[in-house]
Amino acid sequence: MEKMQKKLGFGFMRLPMKDGQADIPQTCDMVDLFLRRGFNYFDTARGYLDGKAETLIRTCLTSRHPRESYLLTDKLSGNYFKTEADIRPLFESQLTDCGVEYFDFYLMHSQCRENYDHYQQCHAYETAFALKAEGKIRHVGISFHDTADFLDQILTEHPEIEIVQLQFNYLDYEDPAIQSRLCYEVCRKHGKPVLVMEPVKGGRLTQLPEKARKILDELHGGSNASYAIRFAAGFEGIKMVLSGMSSIEQLRDNTDYMTDFKPLDDRERKALSEVCRVFRGMHLIPCTACRYCEAGCPRKIHIPDLFAVLNARQIYSDWNGEFYYDVHTRNGGKASDCIKCGQCENICPQHLHIRELLEQVAEIYDKKAE
Repeated sequence: MEKMQKKLGFGFMRLPMKDGQADIPQTCDMVDLFLRRGFNYFDTARGYLDGKAETLIRTCLTSRHPRESYLLTDKLSGNYFKTEADIRPLFESQLTDCGVEYFDFYLMHSQCRENYDHYQQCHAYETAFALKAEGKIRHVGISFHDTADFLDQILTEHPEIEIVQLQFNYLDYEDPAIQSRLCYEVCRKHGKPVLVMEPVKGGRLTQLPEKARKILDELHGGSNASYAIRFAAGFEGIKMVLSGMSSIEQLRDNTDYMTDFKPLDDRERKALSEVCRVFRGMHLIPCTACRYCEAGCPRKIHIPDLFAVLNARQIYSDWNGEFYYDVHTRNGGKASDCIKCGQCENICPQHLHIRELLEQVAEIYDKKAE
């Protein structure tokens, strides 16, 4: 398997933004610094950043740096193909948009019970391995969002899979819904290396409740993000930990502590267990703001933003939630506008009961507006 120089990867899902668009000059500076510091792994997908992430990879990375200087992962997303005949043209367009002749890793995207049959019926796995045989893919894998028993089923049915990308962080490690630990153990059982996504849970593990923040502050160590990413990187068989970095300051911080990576010690692990207890006592919505739900919403509801407003109300009791709720619903898309079609729940990687949660948001904020 290709050499991954260090265990930190650059995810093109959350980039610095300016006037509603990706800040290309800052992203280029971040890419350059990332490579200069000896990191070389980049991750993207067709649907990231409103469908612009792949062309941004070409603009900021592949058109500016030699192909041998980086590893690039892309994904086959189920909502972009309807039949087997659609897959190859889609794949070729991804190569073109990214500006490369091959992908180092190509993943069957967000595999779960709801979409696995679609990939099977369209022979997506077989097509990917055929593309590998043609030299257009170096390694074929999956990204996964479901229970451990279903992951075991997929890896049993497709032992040819070479690598698995999992949601893995200290808050989800023992979570019965996400099953990070159990899924990781399935990968170990099948001998599959692991790529980590959401190590800081969409930023939630950087903006901690005050009680949790004080626990980590008492360590007098690194940033909140550093503990989360080092937690994930410290397990055997973890090949890469992805971070969706939104500023050059975040990139500097991440590359500082991951240049000479050190696993967590016992004191740090105990502190993270205490942080988990704080979170569990607050009953927060475990949304990672991936925005898959938002893209298909017929009422254009900014679901992750409304959930963030409700979570902030729990964390900061004096937080001005009404103001920010109005900001996110200024042009429509109130929680009460939900028609309960269920598209959001079908695609949610966290398996959230979004319709019920939107009812809770509406009860608090839309009632006040009446």
